[in-house]
Amino acid sequence: MTQSENVVNLEATADSQHFGQRLDQVLADLFPEYSRSKLKTWILDGNVAINGQTSTTPRQKMFGDEHITVEAEMEVQTVSQPQRIELDIVYEDEAILVINKPADLVVHPGAGNQDGTLLNALLAHVPNIDKVPRAGIVHRLDKDTTGLMVVAKTVPAQTHLVNQLQNRVMSREYEALVMGTMVAGGVVDAPIGRHATKRTHMAVRELGKPAVTHYRVMEKFRAHTHLRLKLETGRTHQIRVHMAYIKHALVGDQAYGGRPRLPRGATEAFIEQLRNFQRQALHAAQLSLFHPASEEWMTWQAPLPQDMETLLNAVREDTKAFGANEI
Repeated sequence: MTQSENVVNLEATADSQHFGQRLDQVLADLFPEYSRSKLKTWILDGNVAINGQTSTTPRQKMFGDEHITVEAEMEVQTVSQPQRIELDIVYEDEAILVINKPADLVVHPGAGNQDGTLLNALLAHVPNIDKVPRAGIVHRLDKDTTGLMVVAKTVPAQTHLVNQLQNRVMSREYEALVMGTMVAGGVVDAPIGRHATKRTHMAVRELGKPAVTHYRVMEKFRAHTHLRLKLETGRTHQIRVHMAYIKHALVGDQAYGGRPRLPRGATEAFIEQLRNFQRQALHAAQLSLFHPASEEWMTWQAPLPQDMETLLNAVREDTKAFGANEI
């Protein structure tokens, strides 16, 4: 792919799985970051060529080995306003931006959060990013989850990163403090879908999308466990839902954790700390990916935020006070 200021030249080759499919269906599969209606418009406008020949027929049948090019003039992709919001930038070049997201920062505008979001901040920091779908955001963190996120500054970079996510190449590792003592690590392989009655919640559901979370024990306490987790898939609220599903909900997770389980004999000060931790104890600690321009494998790490460090120290002190062993 190549890109000028307002025109993006997309290139891809259909393969055997596309045999017999329509051109518009194949484009939707090859370029998933664009809407079907936008792709159809580009076909009708004569911006799509198959093996060098322009096609204006969305229903044209494909054989599976065609070289497809799309020349598309980019339009502003978001109506949100740029806002000067300080970002903790871990890495930046012409193609990507890696940030360490704090708690309380919403990624996308939505109901109740029309501004003050990461998207608003990106529009101010990278003015031309308004021509990239979703302002370059390729994956999300929940409002109260901290840690590393990668943002694409160009459409080609976004396409490359989206493909890495879909092909499970990009690596994302998290740290979490969960309720209960876990003996060993393991894998949760359970599909996730929208909750049957709570429409803002997700749940393990038989007909949900495949979801796999790997976890290992970093520290074991008398009533809690410090985990390192790795996502194989990236469903909404995946870690929170999976940990609650195996009866080890994240500390502070008010949506999936239920009422806090307070350790017997704990001091009032420790109980107060647990009750006052008002977000899920989850941090995106490591991010690894192939750079979309250089193809170099790159890794970034972000230390635990202060509130989680303070909480972990309190849990350690509670464990020591009762003579329990740590790992």
